Amino acid sequence: MRTTSRLLIVASLIASPLVLAESTVMVGGQAMYPTKDIVDNAVNSADHTTLVAAVKAAGLVDTLKGPGPFTVFAPVNSAFAALPAGTVDTLLKPENKGTLTKVLTYHVVAGRYDMRTLEAAIKKGGGTAELKTVAGGKLWFMQNGPHNIVVKDEKGGVANITTYDVYQKNGVIDVIDKVLLPM
Repeated sequence: MRTTSRLLIVASLIASPLVLAESTVMVGGQAMYPTKDIVDNAVNSADHTTLVAAVKAAGLVDTLKGPGPFTVFAPVNSAFAALPAGTVDTLLKPENKGTLTKVLTYHVVAGRYDMRTLEAAIKKGGGTAELKTVAGGKLWFMQNGPHNIVVKDEKGGVANITTYDVYQKNGVIDVIDKVLLPM
């Protein structure tokens, strides 16, 4: 009996760090901690420096540090680099703050949409889920393979979700490979 109890204690001590490690996802070479908010995690990702600069320029830091919950479909730096030459520089100018804010809030949905929730919504929608963005636009989600979801924007552009379920204390981040564009 004592040996069994000791084995259970040892097993639980060994498993505890593994459980903690599973809830922390690596993005852009850094751990994203579920105890931090969206902004506090995103600023550490080497893959999201353009997004973070844009969020700061648009004045959205306080919003994304708010209670949420929010789901952010976060484009990587290469997604911004794939836009036509000069687009990012133009959007970051103070006189274009309104347009920048619209583009960024188009990547945000109110609520907590992890992969399981998106898959359930897609199934319920007969193959497509439609979500309203904080900007007031629409995004469409479709299954593309057994565990791959794509996001379609209002202009017909399609982004792959490349990293799912990066949980934050005020929502979730799903990393995408393209910038989504509203009408």
